[in-house]
Amino acid sequence: MSPTSNILIEIKNLEVAFGEFVALKKISFNIEKGKTLGLVGESGSGKSLTSLALMQLLPKNATIKADALNLNLENRQIKIIQTSTKDYRALRGKIISMIFQEPMTSLNPSMRCGKQVEEVLRWHEKMNHSDAKAKVLDLFREVKLPRPEKIFDSYPHEISGGQKQRVMIAMAIACEPQLLIADEPTTALDVTVQKEILNLLKELQAKREMSILFITHDLGVVRAIADNIVVLHRGVIVEQGATDEILNSPQEAYTKGLIASKPPIGKRPLKLKTVKSFLEGSNDDSLIEISELERQQQHAQMYAQQPILEIRDLVTEYPLKKSLLGKVKQSLKAVNTVSFDLYKGETLGLVGESGCGKTTLGRTLMQLEKASSGEIKYLGRPILSLNNKEKQAFRKQFQIIFQDPYSSLNPKMTIGETIAEVLKAHKITTTKESTYRRVVDLLEKVGLEAEHYNHYPHEFSGGQRQRVGIARALAVEPEVIICDESVSALDVSVQAQVLNLLNDLKREFKLTYIFISHDLSVVRYMSDRIIVMNKGEIEEQAEADTLYNFPKKEYTQKLIIAIPK
Repeated sequence: MSPTSNILIEIKNLEVAFGEFVALKKISFNIEKGKTLGLVGESGSGKSLTSLALMQLLPKNATIKADALNLNLENRQIKIIQTSTKDYRALRGKIISMIFQEPMTSLNPSMRCGKQVEEVLRWHEKMNHSDAKAKVLDLFREVKLPRPEKIFDSYPHEISGGQKQRVMIAMAIACEPQLLIADEPTTALDVTVQKEILNLLKELQAKREMSILFITHDLGVVRAIADNIVVLHRGVIVEQGATDEILNSPQEAYTKGLIASKPPIGKRPLKLKTVKSFLEGSNDDSLIEISELERQQQHAQMYAQQPILEIRDLVTEYPLKKSLLGKVKQSLKAVNTVSFDLYKGETLGLVGESGCGKTTLGRTLMQLEKASSGEIKYLGRPILSLNNKEKQAFRKQFQIIFQDPYSSLNPKMTIGETIAEVLKAHKITTTKESTYRRVVDLLEKVGLEAEHYNHYPHEFSGGQRQRVGIARALAVEPEVIICDESVSALDVSVQAQVLNLLNDLKREFKLTYIFISHDLSVVRYMSDRIIVMNKGEIEEQAEADTLYNFPKKEYTQKLIIAIPK
């Protein structure tokens, strides 16, 4: 193939193996110059492995072979597999660059943001400090970072998630690469920031004539940015072609299953389809729809009860500046005069952009954060004045499922020990045998098996770890569970499995949920009622479908418009 053709990346029969396990099985596709290719599939499908092969960053125990793995520049063709590590290091970051999924762990926490981007320019472009700094500030303006000079001197923990991602993009485009690999760059971002990042990538691509390899499990996102799509499943390409063609008229069952796993708009099935159920033709519950009349009857019965939780004028305030004598001079009201009721059996959705106060509100309700003022009543009893012993008893009724199950599990403890610890702390079981039986029962309730008792967190997939988090929350037989972004990092099909599980457990144990998320389409499917938060205050609240279809406030409208369709 001529290096001057419109193909920037040529991949033919690429195979990556680890010992006898073949992770990528003779995959073939091209990336055109100035175009965006979406690489779609579930975790373990081989998406990130493909990008690491292109970056020459595969682990040392990987075996790679291909009929072609070429980077076609204007005046030469680079055969990636045959290029030495030393020679390829000069290309990585300059000709081919990458934005990683989690900017917080990708950025060096001990270095200021500007210095990290400056380092790339000084390495590849041999710039002096003054020229490199000027270039970094220009890049920060180009990626639309506010106050570039301040962010240049800020550490990663001092800026928001969306700003960290913009710093990563600035670093990736610093040397004007011809190929930008974006590996799940919007997964952890709320919908409005996600839309801004997608628009930014498209603007940068048009301005710089870059090619983009966009890796994602979100079909709505890939529709918004990609010209063409490659669908991967267990290391094999099942389908590829133009984006609209694939998403509007998928030919393969696996692609159809991915599309079917998303919560549908305009109807409410009893259960969501998963890829597995779609391929096997099972999950008849997905054909059963909850009618509008049924929903109205359920709500009439639910809201006729006394609320189990009453929140009035709740404020959670953090000091920002103190005087020399310790007096607060400036503070931030993360939760500001919030009032609402929660009813038994309800799923209350809590949505808003990052920093709106939804997680702080959840933690305040759990008594993990101290309320500054206001009132919280549980079953008519004020709980803000509880002593430590009473707080422990109260927390038995309120449990939380965290966003990142891996960081919320102790890597040195088996999952059996993790759940058993909760049972012992609350004196729910008294003997070793009864504790073991109870843990196994909980594991089986969430779709795991008894043999998993002695496994460690790193031995599980993301979806399985989230099931462990759910089992741990169920262990104390709570009344209310707060789900804090508990499905946002999961594949669309695994997300469907976890949402189905949460609804099954809600029916079986008569649970009440506060469902915190930035994904309004998921919240609409799960919730009876939705509260929209903005800058610590309640912007709007209504029945889920009513709020989604007829939002009254401009802020809510902006959130809904930003959802990738």
